[in-house]
Amino acid sequence: MAVEDVNVTFEDQQKINKFARSTNRMTELKDEIEAKKKSLQNLEDASDDIMMLDDDTLLIPFQIGDVFISHTQEETQEMLENAKVLLKEEIKALEGRVSSIQGVLADLKIQLYAKFGNNINLEADDS
Repeated sequence: MAVEDVNVTFEDQQKINKFARSTNRMTELKDEIEAKKKSLQNLEDASDDIMMLDDDTLLIPFQIGDVFISHTQEETQEMLENAKVLLKEEIKALEGRVSSIQGVLADLKIQLYAKFGNNINLEADDS
């Protein structure tokens, strides 16, 4: 099987570079989504643990920045709920960005495979 001699123009190189940058950005966003999902799970676990407490007079420390401030069970539960809502919104926004990047990548794949065929590999390594 002979390899076709295809010239890579400046525009083609720009598309290849954009594909690489977009792939890297998508990977970073996916990692960030996973980290936020883990934080969300931790908040849900904390919320469940607080619900199981019998003593309503107990003050519960809640981290704000680098400091822990003690609050009542009800206040802490509210703060946890607010934090969960914010995290869910952040996750949704990040997932939207991943979708838009996937659209760009699909378009670039079509263009690059149309020109280069089997001479270019745009598939991610799963190793």
